[in-house]
Amino acid sequence: MIEEKKEQHEEHAHEHGGIFGRRSDLIFSLTGGVLLGIGYLLEKFEAGPAWLSLACFIAVYFFGGYYTLKEAILSVRRGVFEVDFLMLVAAAGAASLGKWPEGALLLFLFSLGHALEALSMDKARKSIEALAGLAPTTATVRREGVMQDVPVSSLKAGDIVIIRPNSKIPADGYVTQGSSTVNQAPITGESIPVDKLPLPAAMQKEDDKKIGAQYKVFAGTINGAGSLEIRVTKEAKDSTLARVMQMVKEAEQQQSPTQQFTKKIERYYVPAVLILVVLLMFAYLVIDETFSQSFYRSMAVLVAASPCALAISTPSAVLSGVARAARQGVLVKGGRPLEELGMLTALAFDKTGTLTEGRPKLNAIVPLEGITETELLRMSVAVEKLSDHPLAAAIVNGGMEKLGVINIPEATDMKAVAGKGVQATWEGESILIGNDELFKTAGLPALPDAIAQQVMALQQAGNTSMIIRKGDRFAGILGVMDLPRAEAPVVISELRKLGIRKMVMLTGDNQRVADAVAAKVGIDIAKGDLLPEEKVANIEQLRREENKLAMVGDGVNDAPAMARSTVGIAMGAAGSDVALEAADIALMADNLSNLPFAIGLSRAGKRIIRQNLILSLGMVAILIPLAITGVANIGPAVAFHEGSTLLVVLNALRLLGYEQ
Repeated sequence: MIEEKKEQHEEHAHEHGGIFGRRSDLIFSLTGGVLLGIGYLLEKFEAGPAWLSLACFIAVYFFGGYYTLKEAILSVRRGVFEVDFLMLVAAAGAASLGKWPEGALLLFLFSLGHALEALSMDKARKSIEALAGLAPTTATVRREGVMQDVPVSSLKAGDIVIIRPNSKIPADGYVTQGSSTVNQAPITGESIPVDKLPLPAAMQKEDDKKIGAQYKVFAGTINGAGSLEIRVTKEAKDSTLARVMQMVKEAEQQQSPTQQFTKKIERYYVPAVLILVVLLMFAYLVIDETFSQSFYRSMAVLVAASPCALAISTPSAVLSGVARAARQGVLVKGGRPLEELGMLTALAFDKTGTLTEGRPKLNAIVPLEGITETELLRMSVAVEKLSDHPLAAAIVNGGMEKLGVINIPEATDMKAVAGKGVQATWEGESILIGNDELFKTAGLPALPDAIAQQVMALQQAGNTSMIIRKGDRFAGILGVMDLPRAEAPVVISELRKLGIRKMVMLTGDNQRVADAVAAKVGIDIAKGDLLPEEKVANIEQLRREENKLAMVGDGVNDAPAMARSTVGIAMGAAGSDVALEAADIALMADNLSNLPFAIGLSRAGKRIIRQNLILSLGMVAILIPLAITGVANIGPAVAFHEGSTLLVVLNALRLLGYEQ
């Protein structure tokens, strides 16, 4: 039986080496081709003794059959009979009939096709193997005040590593000193270098998951012109790069639905071919021909019917697709998600961190009568500086950007009102900052209708509204919002052009905010106020309606919903173990624009797989009748057989150059 062709090619990849180096198989094949040409010329022009041309053909058997025999022995030891074994049987059969030239031609063409095919497949494999060369082998580490160069494999969490300008970063970690730009393209596919800053000392005890991207660095990325000191957070074997390499290797081995389909075909097809070949050997009992003619025809059919192109058509496309995706910062975990991504008709998005930036920002400033915008911001920043609430940080950061570098008197006596706001003293006056519920508290003045309407308008636009009261009057309103990603509307538009019919947003945020974000980015349906189990229920309903559905999220809170969708897609997976594990496809960069690329690549891959199947099955369908009727003998059969195999591999390699 013929086992999965990919295994055969892996064996073949390991057998390239020899006395002529890695490409010894190609050199052996070409040597056989030269000897075959000399033998044909000697025979045709009857130059020299007859044994000389025969010696050339026998030599071709050696050079053309050497690596074929090695692989056949390996496959037989595993208890399977692969294409190499069948070709040797056909060549031996031709020799037994005295047809040395045709047997030599078979082995030459088969070995040449195999060598060129391996050369082509190596191109795809090298794209993946190149990941291993991204990380340096040594790192400069400071231990107990002493600088020393150590192997990267010996780095431990907590080590301080010195990163020189324009050098590769050896480990995952965060910046403790220095600032620079870092080229993260090898990991995330981002084309523009990313600014890196030292993590404030107060945050260095934070959970790694809470550390912002501007402080984190990854093994295999390239430092710019500044010097950095980083604290290692993961050992080399656990780094993002190491995990990506491992997952890409595993992806190559995972079978797609089309691979499983061709496997089923091979299971019944190969025994049928062998039975046909045996029957054809005895055709001389039924028709008027000699045994040698029947035997020769059966060998030609054996060559014509070998499913070499069929077996390699899908794995070669999957390998090329996975390699191309990895280069763009998209981790595809095997053939199944690569194929199914292109069949999607619906997408479900998480809101926070997926369609939005994932952090609240100061979005609206509404000073009320008698108060300037500058004065409103000064009092708000002074008070909110004393709070550790995420909305307070958004107000402080946004306010300071607007105000620039100015001195702001400090607030004092800050008190938090749980779930409603804060109270403090600033420049001798009481300052209240909070939501509308704060001003329903006993002892506080109610909101005037005009202000309440302004608050409602901001909330309907998706803002969380904060009302500021200074002393005995209302000073203004601030709107804080997790803003939609700038690229989100363009991405949604591109997805529609790719044929995604339905796009839904599922979020735990309130329905007003969900509707506002959906309207800004162009999402069809927004469902808010959802608990995690309600997200899963919505995914199951959508899958019943659309059949092929992907869930796009951060891979942490959305893991259950991802598991229930056809394909789970994680955003910003670089550095996140949970996201890498939870998703079928991980967009390493925090960049939504890679989603249309991934879907487009998948659709290109499906087209190439379909073309390869038509070509491989069509070639077999044409060659078998021609071989049975004697129109095509062993020479043309093996030429077309190997030609089609090489053609499907070259067609698959087009995926390496895919551009959106």
